[in-house]
Amino acid sequence: MQDLCNNIKVVRAISPTRVTDNTAQTSQAVDGANFDSVTFVLAVGSLADADMTLAVEVQECDTSGGSYTAVADADLIGTEAGAALIFSDDNEQVKIGYIGKKRYTKLVVTPSGNSGNADMCAVAILGHGRNSPLSTQGT
Repeated sequence: MQDLCNNIKVVRAISPTRVTDNTAQTSQAVDGANFDSVTFVLAVGSLADADMTLAVEVQECDTSGGSYTAVADADLIGTEAGAALIFSDDNEQVKIGYIGKKRYTKLVVTPSGNSGNADMCAVAILGHGRNSPLSTQGT
């Protein structure tokens, strides 16, 4: 086996939450300083509405508090459509990668048709660190 643990950094993107309407869930800004890749992992639990969808968008910016814009498809690994979930995807996980040049990224998950409960959370995995190995503990 190879060592992945010392070559990635995992940060919270969206804290575990239950969404009961169509309010978009936007992650905290993920600082990619000293890393050359970011992968967002979205995990859902029960999706209790029979026609709900969860759209996914990755956004980027040069500064943490600046205006974030949608990432160009060429700067993604996978597609936002491929990372979308529907009502029958209970207890699933999806991932989408970012290989663009901006320092900060966010994940936006937007429900539609949701009048039930959608349990979700997301983490960002930063990889290809310029200062490996990384600590295996903490953030």
